[in-house]
Amino acid sequence: MITVHHLNNSRSQRVLWLLEEIGTPYEIKFYQRNPATMLAPPELRAVHPLGKSPVITDGGRTIAESGAIIEYLVDNYAPHLKPTEGTSERLAYTYWLHYAEGSAMPPLLLKLIFSRIYRAPVPWLVRPIGRAIANGMNARFIDPAIKLHLDYMENTLATSEWFTGAQFTAADIQMSFPLEAAAMRGGLNESRPKLMRFLERIHARPAYMASLAKGGLYELLA
Repeated sequence: MITVHHLNNSRSQRVLWLLEEIGTPYEIKFYQRNPATMLAPPELRAVHPLGKSPVITDGGRTIAESGAIIEYLVDNYAPHLKPTEGTSERLAYTYWLHYAEGSAMPPLLLKLIFSRIYRAPVPWLVRPIGRAIANGMNARFIDPAIKLHLDYMENTLATSEWFTGAQFTAADIQMSFPLEAAAMRGGLNESRPKLMRFLERIHARPAYMASLAKGGLYELLA
């Protein structure tokens, strides 16, 4: 039996969605973030030394990292969710599977970190300095980087419904998290209709809705 060690409001929601798409039995072990720090609880370190989520266990195996988990589940349970070996679609699949975390997420994570400076509990004399640093980073680096990636993704979907082409694959599941994050805090809106339509399509999938029903409300950290 596959066990998903599921942290609320985290990347592990994608794993639940993938398992719902696959249709293989699994169980969920729930973990809650510390409400003060929003960090994962120390109990997760008993599953994996880094104490991060997502993590799954399958028999005697423990697999961490979203991309590695998706590759493991697809290879072992759902080969139909990846394109045929040797095709251009398969190359695109591998690219987007790694692009999601390797390229798309870093500027969005920085956006989250610097947004917290505005409401950090610091002395009022220091507050303008922190906000000036955050404004400068957003204007000169973070916002332009996010725009570059959103434009790139929008252009990709101008010629196909899914990131690898006409076929829905596990790479689309992997890509969902950066796009959900961008819709919340990265400037993704109706000015990029292809990406907005992508989010509408995934939200309408029965497996996506079933994963939310089992895993709980999915609210990315603001």
